[in-house]
This record gives sequence, structure tokens and C-alpha cells, in this order.
Amino acid sequence: MGVVRVGLFDSLRRKRRPGTLRGPSQGDTRHLGEWADSRRGVEAYVEPKTTVTDTTVVLVAHDGEWTRRRIGSLDAAQQFGRKRGIPVYEVTKVGYPRRMREYTQRQKRAQG
Repeated sequence: MGVVRVGLFDSLRRKRRPGTLRGPSQGDTRHLGEWADSRRGVEAYVEPKTTVTDTTVVLVAHDGEWTRRRIGSLDAAQQFGRKRGIPVYEVTKVGYPRRMREYTQRQKRAQG
């Protein structure tokens, strides 16, 4: 039998393959549409593409409840908003609404 040598740091030296970004799916678009249609006062906040994720949109309802899905591009988000009469904002320009943070805090308190 042969001896197999495994270096202690071999796994660190291996070149990592870059991940593959998954674009928006029909399921993403369907979820966003159904979510927006079932809530009041919805606004859309577009998050730019990063090295880890594609362009995403966060929909925020009047009470701060929110959901996030891939959208593909700012243009796609604006088209989505126009179709439903939802205002669309760029997160990098306006930030997230306070009610979204407050909703998340309320949910955390309720859970624990």
C-alpha cells in the first residue's frame, strides 16, 4: 500500500472557484408581486449588486414588515414599481425606512 501525504494547510492553498450568482427567478418575481398585492403602503428599496448577491429589492409595508428578493436591475425594480403603483427608492441614496428597523426590533422582542 502507498502512503498518502496530506499537508496540514493544503486546503488553504487550493484555489477557490468563484461562486455563481443566481439571477432573479419567476418565483422571486411572483413572491414580490403577491407580497405587494397583499399589503398596504408598500414601498420598494433597491439594493445594488455586490460580489455576493445580484441586485435585490426590499419591499416594506406600512407597518414595517418587509421581504427581500432578487430583482435583476434597477430598471427591473422601477418597472415592477410602475406596474403596481409602488414608489421605488435606491437604498444607497435614501437608506432604509425607520419603520423597517422598528418592525425587526419588535419581532426580535416577541421571539425572545
